[in-house]
Parts: sequence; C-alpha cells; structure tokens
Amino acid sequence: MVNIDNLTVSYRGHPALHHISGSFARGSLTAVIGPNGSGKSTLLKAIVGLLRASGGRVTVATERPRIAYFPQQTDLDRSFPMLVRDCVLLGCWSAVGAWGGIHAGVRAKVDAAIRTVGLEGFERRTIGSLSSGQFQRVLFARLMVQDAELILLDEPFTAMDTRTTETLLDIVAQWHQQGRTVVAVLHDDEQVRQHFPNTVMLARELVAWGPTSEVLKPTHLQRARALAEAWDDQAEICHTDEVRDNTPA
Repeated sequence: MVNIDNLTVSYRGHPALHHISGSFARGSLTAVIGPNGSGKSTLLKAIVGLLRASGGRVTVATERPRIAYFPQQTDLDRSFPMLVRDCVLLGCWSAVGAWGGIHAGVRAKVDAAIRTVGLEGFERRTIGSLSSGQFQRVLFARLMVQDAELILLDEPFTAMDTRTTETLLDIVAQWHQQGRTVVAVLHDDEQVRQHFPNTVMLARELVAWGPTSEVLKPTHLQRARALAEAWDDQAEICHTDEVRDNTPA
C-alpha cells in the first residue's frame, strides 16, 4: 500500500527523519513507535502529503480520497460551532462532494457510526462541548464513514480512559479484518504488543521494521534511546532532491 524509499524530511534546517526505507503491505496493521521527537508524526504527514520530502520518495498505491488521516488533537481547532453529526458527515465528503445530496443511505451510515462509537444521543451537541474522549470517538466515527483503504492514526489513544481506548481498539481491529491498511503512532509498548502485529521503530532514523515481537527487543529499545540521547538539533540537513509520488503504484 505504501512504499518509502530513502525518505528524509527536514524542519527549520535540520532533519526530522533520515533516509527511511520500508513498506506497509496492503491490509497490514502497524504501530509506529519511538522516543519523543523521533519523527513518528512526521512520517505520517509525509505519507499523507502534508510535508514534502527533503530527499527520497513516498509512493502510495491508492487515490487521495481513499486515505484517511487522524491528526493529534493538538492540531485541531474545536472552537467552530459544528455539530457532532455534521462532523461525522464530513467523512462522506469524498463520496458525496460539494453538491451531492445527503440521502437516507448516507444518514443511516452516519447514525450507525455514531452508535458504534457510543455517542448515540450526542448528534446535536457541538464538538466544543465534548470531552477529549468523546471527541476522539467522533473522529473515529468520521473515519468509519469515510471508507478509506489507508488509515493513518497519530496518537489516537493519548489521554483516553480505558473504556474509550478499548472501544477504539475494537474499531481498529475491525478495520484490519476488513482488509484496510492501518498505521498508528503509539506510545504504549504493551498496547502495541497486544494489538499490533507489525511495528516500525524510529529514532529519526530507522531502528527496526517488522513483526512486533522482533522489533520490541531490548537491543532495539536500547539503540533507540541511545540515538535519542545523541540527537543534535543543529545538524545540517541532507542535501537531496525533493521527490514525492502519491499516484497509484
């Protein structure tokens, strides 16, 4: 689904990711882990096209409307007085468009997603009135109606209570069973071990990529910590051509 070839991404004159290569197989379920500042969110933003590469290439084998991106809550403005149902309806944009009608089938799909995430009765609440956990559920419902092939989740369970996390993990498992490709940035190693069969470990460079049982070995964890301790934020960028290919492979 996604192929990454020698990818480097830089911020303000220094690299956030160095020469990363690997691939996410179609239908795979993968966690992305690493120390704070290791480039996890940067990797997702490069895949979705929000950041351009300083070097290397990202190839995505699906069209842009079939990619769903779940950003960190800190990247979202909840002050706009949008209703829960309208926020979930945004997931239908790629299918309905600006001038398409919201027919009974679309409304039924939205209502089913809201029920699945446990927010039935919240349809006419504004998103700004919700707790963090409730808002996370709204965003997951929006992803459910989007019907994407590739789903990118950036810290989807941060600061969530156990019940909300279990509900959302169940939804992720359903996406995996449906054959969708899911990539999630996570911080909880035990959560990764229990729910994600594949893992990418980053420390601005690639530490390990493969089955979770192989990646979460003490040697890899120690190397990631050592690389994080040695980071130099004044390091020069790698001077390579910017290349990004988001067309189907």
